[in-house]
Amino acid sequence: MSEMKMPAAVQRMIDAINDGDSDAFVAAFTADGTIDDWGRVLSGEQGLRQWARTDAIGANATMTVITAVTHGSTTRVRFGWSSEVFNGESSGVFEVDGNRLASFTILSGDAEPAE
Repeated sequence: MSEMKMPAAVQRMIDAINDGDSDAFVAAFTADGTIDDWGRVLSGEQGLRQWARTDAIGANATMTVITAVTHGSTTRVRFGWSSEVFNGESSGVFEVDGNRLASFTILSGDAEPAE
């Protein structure tokens, strides 16, 4: 599949996960950035590092974007995820603030991101 063009902040977060780089992962977010993983919300540097450790980088995760649509500061994605915690496809929504992520929401179940 050809590479999709996404906002730089989104691509930096994905690259950080795939490269196993926790510092780059946290740096992709604003200081008060959040991750909402099926309703479990973690925020700020401590919360982002915790999620990276337990659900992503510490779980040897790889993230592959299948589809991505960006409108303004919102990017909606369908992605493949492979890790020691979860394997399969999910949908998510990124909110960009300047050159960083304000939030990444992983939608629960098989929910498709709304347009």
